[in-house]
Amino acid sequence: RENVVKVVDMAKEKHIPIRIGINAGSLPQHILDAYGGHPTAEGMVAGAMEHVKILEEEDFHDIVISVKSTDVPMMVKANRLLHEEVNYPLHLGVTEAGTIKSAIGIGSLLLDGIGDTIRVSLTDDPLKEVKAAREILSSVGMQQYGPVLVSCPTCGRTQVDLIHMAQEVEEKIQK
Repeated sequence: RENVVKVVDMAKEKHIPIRIGINAGSLPQHILDAYGGHPTAEGMVAGAMEHVKILEEEDFHDIVISVKSTDVPMMVKANRLLHEEVNYPLHLGVTEAGTIKSAIGIGSLLLDGIGDTIRVSLTDDPLKEVKAAREILSSVGMQQYGPVLVSCPTCGRTQVDLIHMAQEVEEKIQK
């Protein structure tokens, strides 16, 4: 707590927010024990609230909270519970994720009106993380980045090489 107070004092002085980050994979043992011995959405929220309490006791309220898990339903539930409990900004992300898991987890919360910042974590070039984040934001109607290709699936009536044409157009609009 002594070190946290030092950080809080500096953050107050510099007007810098503090992000409380809770990861399902690294919950403290007392939280795991209290919630059945394994990570749960409720345990993640309890862990976040322990840290919120410390900061609030120091009269610090410039807080952003992030509760992440590689388990998408757990991450979504934790953020929904936290959204009901606090009025602080929420940073959304799915740990150790790919594009699909991130899109489902982050996208579903954004559609619920939950979330203030996002991070798409890929084991890849960081530019691909930005591209995936933009696609998620575009898909949920929050922000449009560039043109959108709409193409129908192929069927027996297709008279041209539609797949190849769509791929070419997609490649050109990505640049």
